[in-house]
Amino acid sequence: MPRLHVILTLVLGMGLISSCSHSTVPAGSRRKPMTDKDSVPVITGDLRTGEYLKLLSGRAVAVVANQTSMAGKTHIVDTLVSLGVYLRVIFAPEHGFRNMADAGETISDSRDQSTGIKIISLYGTHSKPAGGDLSGIDVVLFDIQDVGTRFYTYISTLTLVMESCANEGKLCVVLDRPNPNGFFVDGNILDTAYKSFVGMHPVPVVHGMTVGEYAMMVNGEGWLEGGKRCNLVVVPCINYSHSRFYKLPVRPSPNLPDQNSVWLYPTLCFFEGTALSCGRGTPFPFEVFGSPEMPDKGFSFTPRSGPGSKSPMYKDKVCFGVDLRDATTRGLVPAGRINLQWIIEAYRDYPDKPKFFNSYFDTLAGGPVLRQQIEKGMSAEEIRATWAGGIEKFMKIRAKYLLYR
Repeated sequence: MPRLHVILTLVLGMGLISSCSHSTVPAGSRRKPMTDKDSVPVITGDLRTGEYLKLLSGRAVAVVANQTSMAGKTHIVDTLVSLGVYLRVIFAPEHGFRNMADAGETISDSRDQSTGIKIISLYGTHSKPAGGDLSGIDVVLFDIQDVGTRFYTYISTLTLVMESCANEGKLCVVLDRPNPNGFFVDGNILDTAYKSFVGMHPVPVVHGMTVGEYAMMVNGEGWLEGGKRCNLVVVPCINYSHSRFYKLPVRPSPNLPDQNSVWLYPTLCFFEGTALSCGRGTPFPFEVFGSPEMPDKGFSFTPRSGPGSKSPMYKDKVCFGVDLRDATTRGLVPAGRINLQWIIEAYRDYPDKPKFFNSYFDTLAGGPVLRQQIEKGMSAEEIRATWAGGIEKFMKIRAKYLLYR
C-alpha cells in the first residue's frame, strides 16, 4: 500500500479527517455559494485541541505560526503553552510572527516576548528549516491562515517545512483553516520552469483548496524535493464547505486589510508585476490600482510611507486609476473568476506600453504566456479559453485530496 494511503488510513482511524458537504464553483461561474449568515460557524483545526494534543503529548514540538494563528481569541502558541505542550521553537513566515512586517522585509531570528521561546525566521535567505533547526524536535505544527492563491507565500513556506520534515523524519501536523477564495478555481497552470517562492507547483492561480488539502496534494503528487513524502497529518475544520464565502476574522497580512481586498487579491496582485501601484501605502491596498502616467478618469490616490509599506511604489506621488473599494457592494466580488478585463484595460490605457510590464509579472503569472497574450491584444475570454485544458486536468488531481465534500 502506498505510504500516502497508509497515512490517510491512520488519520481516518484517529478521527482527524471528517467528511463535510462539498461543492465546487467551476472557473468563471457566477453561482452563489451559501453565505455565512445561512450556515453554522466553522470550527477551525486549531480549536480541535482534543484531536491534536494526542499527537503532541510527551513530544518536543515546533510550531509554524504568525499573527493569523488565533485559536479563538488566543494565539495558538499561548494555547499550546497553557496546555503544557513542550514547545521548543517557533518558525515565522513572511511578515514575521506576532507583528506584521512589510512584504519582502527581512525578518531576523528573535524570541517571543510573551513566552521567551526562540523564533526562527523562514523568510529570505533562510526560507527552509535546516537539519539543525529541527534537532531534538519530534513534531512540527503548521497553523497559518492562507488566502488561496498560488503566489501567496504561506503555501511555499508550508512546502519547504514539509520537505524538511521528510528529510529529517519528523511528523508534520497541519491545523486546517478555511480558504476565503476556496469557492472557485481559475487561472493558468504554472510553468515549472518559472518555479519560485511565489509559485512552486503546477497549479492554477486560484487553486480552491485549504492549506490542509494543499499539503496532502503536494505530498501525494510527489512534489516535495526528490519526490519524497513526509509523515503528514491534517486536522480538518468542521462545518466548512468550499461552497461558502468564508470571511476572515484576522487580517492575513499587512496589505490585505479587509474582506474586500482578500477577494480582489487574486486579480490585483498581478499589478505588482506592472508599472501600476495596487495601493500599497494607502489605507486601501489591493482595492485600487493606478499610476502617475495613467489618464485621469476622476479617481486618484497618493501612496505614503507607513506601517506595512515603508517604501511604497510612487511614494508621495499622485496616481490616477481605478477605485474598487466598493467592489463588494457593487457585486464585483466575490466572483468565480479572475477579472482579466481590469489588467487588459490598464495595459490599453498606459501610454508607454513597453514599460507596462516588469520582469516580476512573468514570475507571478508562472511564465511569459499571459503577458504575451495581453500584448497581442487577446480578449479576456480568448485568454481564458487557453486555461480550460489545464484547469480540467488540475481539477482531477485536486479531487483526490479534497476533505470537504
